[in-house]
Amino acid sequence: MSNKVALVTGSSRGIGKAIAIELAKKGYDVVVNYARSKSKALETAEEIEKLGRKALVVKANVGDVEKIRDMFQQIQEEFGRLDVFINNAASGVQRPLMELEEKHWDWTMDINSKALLFCAQEAAKLMEINGGGSIVSISSLGSIRYLENYTAVGVSKAAVEALTRYLAVELSKKNIVVNAVSGGAVDTEALKHFPNREEMLEDAKKNTPAGRMVEIEDIVNTVMFLISKEASMIRGQTIIVDGGRSLLV
Repeated sequence: MSNKVALVTGSSRGIGKAIAIELAKKGYDVVVNYARSKSKALETAEEIEKLGRKALVVKANVGDVEKIRDMFQQIQEEFGRLDVFINNAASGVQRPLMELEEKHWDWTMDINSKALLFCAQEAAKLMEINGGGSIVSISSLGSIRYLENYTAVGVSKAAVEALTRYLAVELSKKNIVVNAVSGGAVDTEALKHFPNREEMLEDAKKNTPAGRMVEIEDIVNTVMFLISKEASMIRGQTIIVDGGRSLLV
C-alpha cells in the first residue's frame, strides 16, 4: 500500500481537494491536477505532504487531449504506476438552452465528458502495470433530471454516466473497476456559479428526506468505498448520494 498512486483531477479545491486529502490519509501518493489555481493546488499538495505522502502537482486543462497525455507522461516518469483515477474536474456554461452557443457546448463537453474517455485510456495503461485499479467519476443529478440553466452541464454529465458503463465493461478485462458518484447540492465554491444557488440550497435544506444537506464528506466516503476491495463487484454504476432528495418531485 505504501507506494500506491492516485490522480484526482481538479483537486486544488472543493470536493476534489477533499478526496485527494482522504486518499493521502489512506496511504496513497497523490497527483494534484489543476487548470488555473496554482496557489490552491500547492496548498493541497502541502497538506498531502504533511500526512507523509508524496504529491505531484500537474497543471493541465483536461479538455485538451495533448495536455492529458503530457500529464500522464509526468505521472509515469514520477511514479511509474497509477492505481486510482478520480475524474473530478468539471466546468461548464450555465445559460438557458436558447442562449447556448457552440463554444459554450464544446467547452463544457470537452472538460466534463471527453476528458473521462482520454484520461481513462491513459490511466488504464498505467494501471495494467500493477494488475488493475479503480476509476470513479463525479457526476450530478442534472444528468437525469431538469435543472435550470443546466442544459450543457447536465448533458455532459449524462455522457459521463453512459461512458462509465462502457468503460466498466471494456476495462474489466484489465481488472479496472469503473463507477461514478452523483451528489445532491453541496455547498462548495463551484455552487457559487449557479444563478439560482440560494434556491438550490434552500430546497436541499427543506426537502431532503435525510433531514440535512449533503456534505462534501458524504461524497468522499462514497468514493472511498467504491475504490475499496469491498466494492469490487459494483461496476458501471452511478451511486446517487443525495439523502433521498431525487426521490421526491
